[in-house]
Parts: sequence; structure tokens; C-alpha cells
Amino acid sequence: MEVYIKILSAIYMERGSMHIQVQCCGIALMVVLLIFYLRQRRVSLKTERAFLRAFCVTMACIVFDILSIIVIAHKDELPSFLVELICKSYLVTLLGVAMGALSYVCVDVYVTKERYKKAVVKYEFSAIVGTLAIYILPIHYQFGEDGQTVLYSYGPSVLATYVFALALLVVTFYLMWKEKGKINPRRREAVRLWMGIWIGASLIQFFNNELLIVGYACSIGMVVLYLKLENPEMNLDRQTGLFNHGALVQYTKEFYKKEEGFSLLAIIFERSFHKNMRADTKGTAKMEMVEFLLKIPDAFVFKNTEDEVLLLFKNQDTAEEKMSQIFKRFEEGWGAEHDIYVRPYWLYMPDSKVVDNAEDMLYLMRYIRQNNNEFSENRFIYVDEKKASEMYQEKQTAQLLLDAMEKDWVEVYYQPIYSTKEQRFVSAEALVRIKDENGKIVPPGAFIDVAEKNGMILRLGEVVFEKVCRFVKENAVEQYGLQYIEVNLSVVQCAYEQLAEDYIRIMEKYGVDPDFINLEITESASMSAKKTLLNNMKNLIKYGISFSLDDFGTGQSNLNYIVDMPVDIVKFDRDMINAYFENGKAKYVMDAAMHMVHGMDLEIVSEGIETKEQYQTMEELGISYIQGYYFSKPLSERQFLEFIAASYKEAAN
Repeated sequence: MEVYIKILSAIYMERGSMHIQVQCCGIALMVVLLIFYLRQRRVSLKTERAFLRAFCVTMACIVFDILSIIVIAHKDELPSFLVELICKSYLVTLLGVAMGALSYVCVDVYVTKERYKKAVVKYEFSAIVGTLAIYILPIHYQFGEDGQTVLYSYGPSVLATYVFALALLVVTFYLMWKEKGKINPRRREAVRLWMGIWIGASLIQFFNNELLIVGYACSIGMVVLYLKLENPEMNLDRQTGLFNHGALVQYTKEFYKKEEGFSLLAIIFERSFHKNMRADTKGTAKMEMVEFLLKIPDAFVFKNTEDEVLLLFKNQDTAEEKMSQIFKRFEEGWGAEHDIYVRPYWLYMPDSKVVDNAEDMLYLMRYIRQNNNEFSENRFIYVDEKKASEMYQEKQTAQLLLDAMEKDWVEVYYQPIYSTKEQRFVSAEALVRIKDENGKIVPPGAFIDVAEKNGMILRLGEVVFEKVCRFVKENAVEQYGLQYIEVNLSVVQCAYEQLAEDYIRIMEKYGVDPDFINLEITESASMSAKKTLLNNMKNLIKYGISFSLDDFGTGQSNLNYIVDMPVDIVKFDRDMINAYFENGKAKYVMDAAMHMVHGMDLEIVSEGIETKEQYQTMEELGISYIQGYYFSKPLSERQFLEFIAASYKEAAN
């Protein structure tokens, strides 16, 4: 120990104590960083491996910096080739730090394993050329006035280090600029800070050679990377200690990039993970479950949402072997008394390759949960190619909807409604259609459900209503004897609190008489968010709009809907009309319904009338309005104007 202290003292006197102290601080910082890093559970991401490589070369840089100070200070006592080898090795580690930054960025830029290897090999070749130049070219040392104190090294070897390191840094910054869409924004920021600190220190040292601070700057750069990106705790859920959603996304992305498959088991709780343990007042059962999941061999466990835990297995056989053990354990109960039972739902995807990427994999899980009719019959759902195909179809439809609204591919068709009393067409129902990229009309049955499920129906409904108002205003359709246009409201729209405000704003924008608008609601709409619907109806009726009850005769039909809803018109569903002609008992039901509706002084529209016989029967029954293919299919704006103008002219004659 005494000898060690004497050596350090001598070095301090010969080189200046600040330099050794700074490098030792850098090593201490790196050691502390390594301890914190290794003591945490990690997901084994590609970026983590790149970070460890950068960490190792940075540690080597600082160590060789200290060694170079020592051997130069004792160069007269050591073989010259050893002094030169260590000093040049330090320069090579500086080149390694630059290469470490470049390869760290390449993880995001070159997504596939083959592209990554090809690119890194190309850059590593440049680094090897630089390494050879450093070892081949001469190096010199600058001493103090006493001829003994070594201040710094210089010469062609040092210059080569700066040139090649600068070249690698230029490539790094170029990639971050050119491929910024592929690189994690936090990674870009962290690498910029890391390299900024390192470049700043290098410039200071270049112009003030006696200030040896590059090695310490490298350690500061590692701290920046750790705090902003590579801290394993960032990938952990604080409440359970399981890997979190962010870690799940990163980890599964790497599998898809490498085109490697995996198996996934989702545990879906009926309530949140914690509420399922409400009876667990001491928290022992919850932690027992967490510890059980964490101890499953060959499985990575992620808390994806508050009510969903995902287990990822690299091997399908392993997954299916462990699944039976997991099911059995959940049946045994939790807690000290094994009296806390949790019965989750299970989703099992044996092969991740049924989807193309990590985003689609997570979307598929959400899609199945949203369409969870199977859960009522079976608590276990097998996720296969069929379900993935259904999900992709929905995604494609959702994208088509977005494109249609952004590119004005939404069209409104109109189906005329005939008045049996006035013997002419007095109104029409507005029906939404969209076009695909080839201009082909897509029927509503292909996209309405998707629009309602993902919330786009609000925007789509507003687009349709605005088109109707513009059509009414620009074409003055009242001149053809039309009294009103019917516009459908979806269940989601009826539950939207700003509906009345938005629709009134649109009508005022186009100066449309509210008497000319009739909004259709469905029975299911009146069941859901009834209070909101009634408030909207109250405000719109006060403004002058009327309402119809659409699709009467479907679902859970009952006359209470008509009693509760302030509607003026009841529309009998096509199925109800067909049943009237095909089923003797249905006639009595429809006769009674018509009698009661008429008794409440409401008008009736019969939908789906396709034959002359059906029309004559409905007319004899006293049905006020007829709608169906017997008169016309839904028509485009131009076709509808031509049809209604011709019909009006014919009726006038």
C-alpha cells in the first residue's frame, strides 16, 4: 500500500494531480453506474447490448488514459515499445467510443439483423483502418520546462485519431438527421448530448493539450445515456415489478425485426389487476401472484395495462407446457388461506407471425378484447390467422375511412320517400357511402360498425350532415315538393354531448331551415346514454328539428321507446314488413303496433317495400310514407335531383 501511494504521489508531481483525479472520478462514476445497471432486471434488448459495448469501450478509454499517464511518466524505466503501445491503445479506445456511438444509433436505423450487420461491418472497417493508422504512425510527447513533467502527447498518430473519430461522428450525426423518422427521439437527444459533451471536451483538450478531460467526458456521456434511455427501472412497473408496456413494445419489436417468432399468453382480469385483489387487505396474495409469474422459467412477464398481464415465450412448446401449470395455479387460490380466487380471461397466440409487427400484435389483442362475445361462452380464446385477418380487415377499413374523410371521398346518397296521402315524393333519407382509392362505392355495412367502434363515426356523421345541408342549400330541393330530409344518427352520436351545438352551428353556416331536417334515432340509441340523447333532442327540437324512430321492430322493440322519445315519425323495419307478409302471427303484431302508433298521432314510414303488392297493402293499412326499391334505390346527388325533378313534373301534370 505504501509503495502504491508513493507511485501515485510521484505521478501527481510529474503530471499534475488534477489529471489522475479526474480520470479516477470517471472510473468511480462508471463503476457506480455499472452496479446500478446490473442489479436491475432487464429485457435483453438490442439497444441494451449496444449500450454495454459502448460502456465497455468507454471504461477501457478511461483505464488506458490513466495507464498512458503512468507509462509516460516512467518512460525512461519502461521499454519504449510498451509505452508507445499503451499510449496508442488509449487513442484507439477514443476511436472505439466514436464507433460505439455510431453502432448505438444503427440499432434503430437498420432494423433487420442482416442490414445492421452489413452496415456495422462497413463502419467497423473504417475504424480498423483508423486503428492501423494510429498504431503505424509515430507519436510524440511534450514535456514541461523541467524536462521531466509530461504535459501531453501529439504527432501524426494523435492527428489520425481526431480525423477518423471525427469522420465516424459525422456519419453518426448524418444518420440521425437523415433517418430521424426511424430513430427513437429520446435516443437522438441522448446521443446528441453524449457526443456534444465528448466533442466539447475534445476541442478543449485539442487547444489546451495539458487539460486531459476526454476520458472523464466519456463517462459523463454514459451517465446521460443511462438516465435518459438505458436505466432498467424505466422498463419496470413500479407497483408490481413486472416489465411495463414500454418494455413490451421494445422487446417484441426486436423479435419482428429479426423475423423470429414467439408465443404470447395474455391474462385479462375482469377488473384492474389491483381491484381483483380487493379482498387481499395485506397485499400478500397480489405479491404471491407476481412472484409466481416472475418465477416461470423461460418467460418474460409484462404488465401491459391495468387489467392485462402478458407472458412471452420464445418457444411454443415451452409456452404450452407452462400454460397448464399456470391454469392449475390460478385454480388453487391465492393468499395465506388460499381463499382469494381470480378467474381471468385468457388469450393465447401460439405464433406471433400471424401479424407483421409489434404494433399489429398489440392492436390484435385490443381488437379481440373489443369483440369479446366469445368470452361469454369461453374464458380462453385462441388467436390464429383467422382472427388476425379479421383485425387487418378492420384496420384497412379504418384507414379507408380516414382517407375518405381527408380526401373528400365521402358521398351522400338519397332514397326517396313516397307519401300515400299526397301521392308524391315528399322527403328522402340521406345515406352515407364512401369511395375507395379506385373510385368504387363502399356500402355502409362495410364500414359503419368500424366507425362506431373507433369513434370516427362522430366525424363521419358531421361530414355527412354538412354535405346534406350544403346539398339542400345549393339545390333548393324544396322547389321539387320535398318537405324534409332524414339524416341518421348513430348510437355514438346520440351519446355525444355536443351533438346539438355542432348540428345547429352547421345549419346556421348554410342557412338551412331546421324544419327541413329530420334526424333518425334507433331503439338501441335510446337505450344507451338516454339522458344525453334526451338533452340533445330537447335542444334540437327547440331549434326546429324533428325526429324519427328508425328500425322499429328490431332488437328489443317495445312501445315504451315511442312513449319516452319525442319523435314525430316511426319507421317500421324491413324485417318487420317482410314478416307481415310471410307470417300470419306477425300480422296481428304489426296491426296492433300500427293502431297504437296512429293512436299517438304519429306518422309511420314502411321501409323495404319492393313490390306493388307490398305497396298496395301498406297503403290500405293507412301507412303514411313508403320507402323502398319499389320506387327507387338510393341515388347519388345528381341522380336524385334528376329523379325528383322528373317525378315532381309528372305529378304536376
